[in-house]
Amino acid sequence: MTLTEDFEELRPLLFSIAYRILGSVSEAEDAVQETWLRFESSTTQPRSTKAFLSAVVTRISIDVLRSARVRRESYVGQWLPEPLLTDPYEDPARSAELADSVSMAALLLLERLSPLERAVFVLREVFGFGFPEVASAVGRSEAACRQLAMRARRHMDAGRPRFEADRQEREKLAARFFDALREGDVDGLRELLAADVSLVGDGGGKAPQLARGVIGADKVARLLASFFPWLVRIDVTLEPHQVNGQPGAIFRDRDNRVLTTWTLDVLDGQVQTIRSVVNPDKLGHLGPVADAWAVSREANRARRPTD
Repeated sequence: MTLTEDFEELRPLLFSIAYRILGSVSEAEDAVQETWLRFESSTTQPRSTKAFLSAVVTRISIDVLRSARVRRESYVGQWLPEPLLTDPYEDPARSAELADSVSMAALLLLERLSPLERAVFVLREVFGFGFPEVASAVGRSEAACRQLAMRARRHMDAGRPRFEADRQEREKLAARFFDALREGDVDGLRELLAADVSLVGDGGGKAPQLARGVIGADKVARLLASFFPWLVRIDVTLEPHQVNGQPGAIFRDRDNRVLTTWTLDVLDGQVQTIRSVVNPDKLGHLGPVADAWAVSREANRARRPTD
């Protein structure tokens, strides 16, 4: 294999590691590109290309995360990870861990860990790296990495999201939810929502948000049913799609530009959390992005004659 072929074979793994550490598609892609540049310029041949590249992308991601933490402290409103439609890395032996670890809920839980804890957890618990490889990747002793892994696992287990085991059942419930949303059916929505359901939006101060945070089945159902029919009137469409391994949807304007993504956390036959990402900076990797402010103004104009 050539150097390029070696790297391309491992690119899905490298991106998946970086995305879980960073919670950002664009930053993960940059980390992978920087990893390639360092690999290409290296004068030594590593004994294990996988171990070498995984270590490089992990170190880069840790550095990026440390600086990103400062930016996120001043972020306007609720910060959510950049939505990921498809995880490029597949491993049947670890499919459950991979699916759970890429969910919005899990990524937000990872935000509570230190950069080193997060990196160790991702390498060890998600991708199954041995402690010698983890230690080499993060530049700590094996004993220190075991302690980091233990602390990270304790934090994650305390708040780990539990989703429906049956993917088909989740998809059926999501389909019913989006049908009720299209119809503006308050009762139909309320029936599918957990009593303490939360609706969270991430506009980052750069787009109108559906809500900064609404809690309760009745409030969420009424809010959703009140606005979506007006979006339909101005040709906004809803495209059901897996987002971060969970049931979700992409909303598009009349020119097929991405307006927002939604993800649904489903447990015990009910929607527990709805997360909406509308910050245009977090949607560019999905295609052309809509002007959410313009869509909001048009929807408000469409409502006035009947107010």
